[in-house]
Amino acid sequence: MKWTKLGKIFDPTEHALANNCLGFAQAPQALVMDDRVRVYFSTRERDSVGKYLSHVAFVDFDKTMRNVLDVSRHTVIALGDLGCFDEHGIFPVHVVRDGDRILAYTTGWNRKVSVSADASIGLAVSNDNGLTFQKHGQGPVLSASLHEPFLIGDAFVMLREGLYHMWYIYGTEWRKFSDTEPPDRVYKIAHAWSTDAINWHRDGRPIIADKLNAHECQALPTVFQLNGRYHMYFCYRQAHGFRKQSDSAYRLGYAFSKDLVNWERDDSQAGIDVSDDGWDSQMQCYPHTFQLDGKVYMLYNGNEFGRLGFGLAVLND
Repeated sequence: MKWTKLGKIFDPTEHALANNCLGFAQAPQALVMDDRVRVYFSTRERDSVGKYLSHVAFVDFDKTMRNVLDVSRHTVIALGDLGCFDEHGIFPVHVVRDGDRILAYTTGWNRKVSVSADASIGLAVSNDNGLTFQKHGQGPVLSASLHEPFLIGDAFVMLREGLYHMWYIYGTEWRKFSDTEPPDRVYKIAHAWSTDAINWHRDGRPIIADKLNAHECQALPTVFQLNGRYHMYFCYRQAHGFRKQSDSAYRLGYAFSKDLVNWERDDSQAGIDVSDDGWDSQMQCYPHTFQLDGKVYMLYNGNEFGRLGFGLAVLND
């Protein structure tokens, strides 16, 4: 695999977004349409006590991916009611076309007391070509279970031969690395499948081998098929020190599979890495791959977890 970077293509600080959101365009996810490519992302506002709330927004590009046509100025998916799993935000969201409707698999999160947050995966449906989404219900479709006790999120869904496949993350532990700092989370990538896109059966095991150590954090898988293989990109980092130390921050990992279930990791084939300088020199995170006009593209965030937007790369022929 070899990618050519096309640079940063969107900066949220240059546009007026709904819900008084300022900065952050995290986890960009593409929906290819007849005349445009709509890219959904998570952005942030400050609530009445100064804490962040995460909202879903989108930007429309022409099919060259060079020109912005419009940005959302309305609420795309409402946050949850008091006490719901998505009360304090939706980050990230994955959209997939399913016949005449568009499904959005949301990662809803809510604040906790002993740790910073918990998360579950929800479902929302659009019948207006992705302008707005209505929730399937107030609760999640995938949440904590006996062997996946917290932090369920980052869904990526693909339909193959009548089955919906989902790759997602689940938390394995909250770990204190310092007596003076709050605990850090550890999470891994797993797989589930469904016949109706609502009720999910889990494999119950991590599917991507660790590279750094047992506390490696793996996030936001994205999958595409090419040349008889399935290819997965994801991001990974150290569990501690990742906010201040570039060598502990997110990088992009790569794995391949023939059956969507068993994956072999080989980051040496990823074909993309941080730049020597600039907007993605300290980290690369939250990848999303999509196909457009015979080419494979990757959206991703760079420094500061996407505070100043996202960029684009194209897979070489």
